[in-house]
Amino acid sequence: MNKVFLLFIIFTFQTAFSQQAEIFKLKKYKIGVLNDSIQETSGLNFFDGKLYTFNDSGNPLELYEIDKNSGKILKFLKINAENKDWEALTSDGKNFYIGDFGNNTGTRKDLKIYKIPFHNNQLENNLMKTISFYFPEQKDFKQKNRSTDFDLESMIYLNGKIHLFTKEWASKSTTHYTLDPENSENQSAEKIETFKTDFVVTDAAYFQKKLYLIGYTKKTEVFLSVFNEKKPGIFFEQPPKKYYLGSALSIGQTEGIAVDEKGIYISGEKFHSPINKTQAFFYFIPKEKLKL
Repeated sequence: MNKVFLLFIIFTFQTAFSQQAEIFKLKKYKIGVLNDSIQETSGLNFFDGKLYTFNDSGNPLELYEIDKNSGKILKFLKINAENKDWEALTSDGKNFYIGDFGNNTGTRKDLKIYKIPFHNNQLENNLMKTISFYFPEQKDFKQKNRSTDFDLESMIYLNGKIHLFTKEWASKSTTHYTLDPENSENQSAEKIETFKTDFVVTDAAYFQKKLYLIGYTKKTEVFLSVFNEKKPGIFFEQPPKKYYLGSALSIGQTEGIAVDEKGIYISGEKFHSPINKTQAFFYFIPKEKLKL
């Protein structure tokens, strides 16, 4: 009887799971292992067809151009800015935006984005500006390590605005906010919409009217959700196409995603657990494989 009951539970779980997400084995699309210099990759972004990444806190203040066919480092670019917790990278065709807003404990009151002009393949650090902001809904700044709903690791640039997507540990949702990139004052992030993702969002990408959100659960399940933009800058009016990519125990802790006309690029930082150590892998999914 116990075995029958156990099998029933497993079958029920698998059925419910398959209804929520299509299984897609990311491991099959590994194209390289990231260099030791970018083992803690924390974002990906295209600029003029070239792919860039960086590391999060505790690492050199550098932006890295990487080969999109292998993940190998092609160029180092120095950044003259503090790295309290860099977590997201985007661009507007003239400037890079570096999100120093990682907030696992929910205590930060100094959320900021560095806006750095990029010309002739060089960062113009002397012209860098800082975009400071806050979430008007956050009233409690007591430490809530990995249980806060005001963590943040994802942003895109679209229609003249910066779009943020929160990493909500408690709610397992994401809230979409916007910022004015020309505002030099400490601005209030404008809340647009919320969606129940059932995973924490670690990076975002936008391409051809689709929003790509990647992340994981505390059980190490890695997911990708792809939303259609039905109205300009609005993504959550209908359910996304959702994919289960595998476990972080085997594919790494996915922290970066970028998309171009050829497909989807994903970077995962090294992942250590009591039972396994996973390298920092780099993946490429040809666009036709996801059938979006």
